Amino acid sequence: MAEFMELEGQDGVRMAWNVVPGTKQEASNCVVPVSAIYTPIKPFPSMPVLPYAPLRCRNCRSILNPFSIVDFTAKIWICPFCFQRNHFPPHYASISDENLPAELFPQYTTIEYQSPGEASSLPPVFIFVVDTSIIEEEMAFLKSSLSQAIDLLPDNSLVGLITFGTLVHVHELGFSTIPKTYVFKGSKDVSKDQLLEQMSFFLNKPKPPTGVIAGARDGLSSESISRFLLPASNCEFALSSVLEELQKDPWPIPVDQRASRCTSTALSVASSLLGACVPGSGARIMAFIGGPSTEGPGAIVSKNLFEPIRSHKDLDKDSAPLYHKAVKFYEALAKQLVHQGHVLDLFACALDQVGVAELKVAVERTGGLVVLAESFGHSVFKDSLRRVFQSEEKDLGLSSNGIFEINCSKDIKVQGILGPCASLEKKGPLCSDTVVGQGSTSAWKMCGLDQATSLCLIFEIVKKDIPDATVQSSSNQFYFQFITYYQHSTGEMRLRVTTLSRRWVAGPGSIQELIAGFDQEAAAVVMARLVSFKMENEAEFDPIRWLDKALIHICSRFGDYQKDSPSSFSLSPRFSIFPQFIFNLRRSQFVQVFNNSPDETAYFRMILNRENVANSVVMIQPSLISYSFQSVPEPALLDVAAITADRILLLDSYFTIVIFHGSTIAQWRKAGYHNQPEHQAFAQLLQAPRDDADPIIKERFPVPRLVICDQHGSQARFLLAKLNPSATYNSDGHHQGGGGDVIFTDDVSFEVFLDHLQRLAVQ
Repeated sequence: MAEFMELEGQDGVRMAWNVVPGTKQEASNCVVPVSAIYTPIKPFPSMPVLPYAPLRCRNCRSILNPFSIVDFTAKIWICPFCFQRNHFPPHYASISDENLPAELFPQYTTIEYQSPGEASSLPPVFIFVVDTSIIEEEMAFLKSSLSQAIDLLPDNSLVGLITFGTLVHVHELGFSTIPKTYVFKGSKDVSKDQLLEQMSFFLNKPKPPTGVIAGARDGLSSESISRFLLPASNCEFALSSVLEELQKDPWPIPVDQRASRCTSTALSVASSLLGACVPGSGARIMAFIGGPSTEGPGAIVSKNLFEPIRSHKDLDKDSAPLYHKAVKFYEALAKQLVHQGHVLDLFACALDQVGVAELKVAVERTGGLVVLAESFGHSVFKDSLRRVFQSEEKDLGLSSNGIFEINCSKDIKVQGILGPCASLEKKGPLCSDTVVGQGSTSAWKMCGLDQATSLCLIFEIVKKDIPDATVQSSSNQFYFQFITYYQHSTGEMRLRVTTLSRRWVAGPGSIQELIAGFDQEAAAVVMARLVSFKMENEAEFDPIRWLDKALIHICSRFGDYQKDSPSSFSLSPRFSIFPQFIFNLRRSQFVQVFNNSPDETAYFRMILNRENVANSVVMIQPSLISYSFQSVPEPALLDVAAITADRILLLDSYFTIVIFHGSTIAQWRKAGYHNQPEHQAFAQLLQAPRDDADPIIKERFPVPRLVICDQHGSQARFLLAKLNPSATYNSDGHHQGGGGDVIFTDDVSFEVFLDHLQRLAVQ
């Protein structure tokens, strides 16, 4: 693994196959697709930022890179993608073997260009869309968090406020004498033109007869824009007084009905307002939602409490009448936001579902952040919101207005991207006929991206036959180039280029080389993103069967065994953990939707789809550390056998961090031994897992939930659900001593799973 992490540390890329199968047939035999997980703006301390524009190939528009062949005397460079010969412009006249420009240095395969004078004049824009159909207590929590967030806003950023419940209220913050709002009916969708008309944008300056209304340059006066979007430094007082006065939605709610909440109309108004006032700027709609949407085109449930909110079963049976209508509405909203270049962030805090499953498409296509918590008073929400605006060393590095492009060698095509982006529908010879995720394009829009945003690119090898061995040895490299043009958090426009080369192999002796280049962590993450995508988009798809078939194929192709002899089966160290990853993926919340609501499943998948390999692996297969008096803290197997009475376990499953006290430890703690001076060692043992959990909580976004529980307590379920059930209620060994535990489940254990896998792989 270490060398793959090293490559990631240089370019921000992890590939499932670092030696690429060279033909279409070889690639389909490999089961896991040729793919890369790329973090476009991962921070690299040693990466140079060049103060000039990049040099592009005049044929395929790829950028000069260390793999280009350079003829210094003729001042010509040959593009590795299309073999076009390009002349260097005059200002490269002094280059030579000893005097190379930075972009040709072999170690700078990732480099950034910053063109002077291209800084965006538009400040960042935040529009808060706040749900008021919530109980007083939640309202108080939300108000306190919002006023903290407003204090942390950059001074030059523009701020707007929309509140909604039964009606949508757009607050005119620029009118300081008294609070003034424009009110829209929640059940009716408002078009952009109606919105501008009703909010009297054309009082002093008549509406232009033709053309699109877009910001101060096109048809709107900056005075009318500044009524609703003000610099944070100017409107701090107005904003905080509106927030202080903010009341719960005043409309009475009948006993047998849900509160009326027009989420979709409010988001549509926010989107149209931003589209009219600040198109193309890095604007974010931050939606704070405290319950299910019951009004307007994006309603997820009727107001009648007799009708339950849709479950996974309803979606499978197609008996959720409002679901498809709401998804269609949010798809249109996503399209509008992507066109405007704006981001939708979602903070959903309620015990009930709020409609994350329907909103997913709009948040994901615009690259928005998503946080799901039980209450606005929960640390998961409060700390995550603070992290968004923090400007210390742990900031998210929020950037905007990204465009992502791919170039690759002619024998490779792009099937698509699984991740937070939207297709720009730029068709070309690079596009494969098979589409996965956002496909049939070679350019994507990333309205919002941060330092951790990671895309999963799925490629297809199209080379049909293997050329003669002589040709193969001379040109057996595939090249990939990823170009990200984005607005840096400082406001300047940057262009980052990563160029990779990977060797390809084909033919009879290639298996060992493929094995040597297999990155099992990256492969597991690609399979997790793929299976989530298929579960959402393919009818009648059976995820368990698909994963099992894939694993059996891989083991029978890359394992060492004699036919029909399971005991002779072995896997190379490069593949040895892969079956375990797949076993845990089959049991994970991405595949097992039982016991999760559609909102929770959508949330887990949205986070999986934007995180890097290391974080995604923790979601698939949590890490477990054991603390005891006998030894220093050490990693423990993710197995029920890890539980003993005199141990503390720390489980990190990404969304939750569990500190689990064995029964003896819990008794001692309840007896207060850790407070007695002679039991100093016990106090340190109790504190150690807390100290290790703190840094994880501090640097993760969304902030994970911390659960501290005791063996046999009700919260212990957070740990037990993730452990391999090697001892269950009906296995022979469950009368064990030593204060261990058993799991009440009929799930197969990993040993049984591996046993079946070996039997099937050797057939």
